[in-house]
Amino acid sequence: MRYLLRMIRIETTAATSDLEPSVIWFGSRRVEVRTVSDRWYGATQRWWKVDTEEGSYVLRYDEQAGTWELAAVVGR
Repeated sequence: MRYLLRMIRIETTAATSDLEPSVIWFGSRRVEVRTVSDRWYGATQRWWKVDTEEGSYVLRYDEQAGTWELAAVVGR
């Protein structure tokens, strides 16, 4: 597992009131989230482990700043 903190853009599912990641944007490259395999919460942050065609990633959302980050690349 590689840990990073890289700013990314995320699209979320509008079907729920929760911020459920559905698409990750790496610059102009669009990567669809197949499944959310885990999620957990901190005092001011939310985390998701997501699976895509390219591999698995850990995404972090900072509730105070309103920003998303790529926290880790889990595997390909």
